[in-house]
Amino acid sequence: MMYTYIDYIFVHTSFLLLFIVTLPNLINLFHEVDRLNNFSKNGIISVFFRNTGSLAIRYFQTKHFPLGNLYEALMFLSWGFSFLYPISNTRSQKGLSGTILAPSATLIHAFATSSLPQKMQQSTTLVPALQSQWLMTHVSTTSISYAILLCGSLLAIVLLSLFYGEVNSYYVVNLQYNPKYTKQNCSLNYSNNICKKTNWKNFIYFLFSNSRKCQLINYLDKWAYKAISLGFSFLTIGILSGAVWANEAWGSYWSWDPKETWALVTRLVYAIYLHTRIDREWRGEGPAAAASMGFFSVWIRFLGVNLLGVGLHSYGWLV
Repeated sequence: MMYTYIDYIFVHTSFLLLFIVTLPNLINLFHEVDRLNNFSKNGIISVFFRNTGSLAIRYFQTKHFPLGNLYEALMFLSWGFSFLYPISNTRSQKGLSGTILAPSATLIHAFATSSLPQKMQQSTTLVPALQSQWLMTHVSTTSISYAILLCGSLLAIVLLSLFYGEVNSYYVVNLQYNPKYTKQNCSLNYSNNICKKTNWKNFIYFLFSNSRKCQLINYLDKWAYKAISLGFSFLTIGILSGAVWANEAWGSYWSWDPKETWALVTRLVYAIYLHTRIDREWRGEGPAAAASMGFFSVWIRFLGVNLLGVGLHSYGWLV
């Protein structure tokens, strides 16, 4: 009983801290303040340790890795976001990572604690289908991949919005010099910021007037690619380990279960992103759009299938 009470305190204080640090992260996106940045970083680190404590308590209570149902999976995903925050904040001085990770962890935490049934939030023993040594390998790698892929996709969504804003700004600049200029004439390259079919005078004017935005585009493109590449590797490991586990449990490596199918769809979407991102001829809004589509496929696979309660993985919703 005491451990359950401590777990309750950890979970709800974590949500309170996440809610408090979300606003400073949004402020730092537009106007960086050292005190707010330090406050946000310390707050997220505190959330990380509280989430780790909550997961550890559940582990000692149930004697299994706390990934037995949807609530525990969501809490692990929130833990993943809080774990990624100090890493991304250390490797980069930009405030954008916190602006994405802190609200994401807050929303996931809020949904898990306020929308799911109280019975699911209690520590319980595993159903027979989950009593396997593959639980930690398969579920943890896929959950970590979701956290990383969602982070990369959110960066790509911001990148896509900036890309269209950049093209529109360039279109307005060129329209001042050439009334017949159309948006079809402008094609922005992320990596070297080259616009095709334009003259150097317009390009130089555009480059200096939007230098900060160009730096942000390059930053987003670089870190979205790194995040999705890492998440893609974890997702591949998760799918392969899940196939081995499925063969042991159900006698088949692949059953075209809704969750398995959407895992394959998600992997294909991100494979398309990586292919188009590597190919220089496709660089532009195409890769960012593919990564943005991956955001929705991850949530359909992770949450949508569970909410529908269909397929071989439906035990994760009501247990």
